[in-house]
Amino acid sequence: MKHPIRCGHCGRQFSPDPRVKNQRYCSDRACQNARKRLWQREKLATDPDYKENRRDSQKAWCSRNPHYWKDYRRSHPDYTRRNRELQNLRDRGCDSHSVDLAKMDALEPLPIVKPGTYYLVPDLANLAKMDASAQKVCLIPIT
Repeated sequence: MKHPIRCGHCGRQFSPDPRVKNQRYCSDRACQNARKRLWQREKLATDPDYKENRRDSQKAWCSRNPHYWKDYRRSHPDYTRRNRELQNLRDRGCDSHSVDLAKMDALEPLPIVKPGTYYLVPDLANLAKMDASAQKVCLIPIT
């Protein structure tokens, strides 16, 4: 039996399934959804065939269901009203991150610090000396 580990999403301890190699997420639905989103984001960023297949599938679905959104908006007036209100907020220049958007892949991945050597320079005006401190950055994976 393996020792308990912490879930990569919720942080709770759980006993991994011995049949799942390198399990990092518990079986909670929210944690499994987070795992799937992360996998999809990484796959889209690294696999051009996956990205192309996904785009082609989306186009094919849209061509088979050309009136889907029109029908959906007609049958869900509350959704339509809320969407218009949120779009008005976005049009006025409000922060788009403060509203819930419908698309899962709409946001770009957060920038990741790459391993390497960086120079730390004080951000103060009128310094007599501008000493830089070289620092090596090592990435520590979450386990």
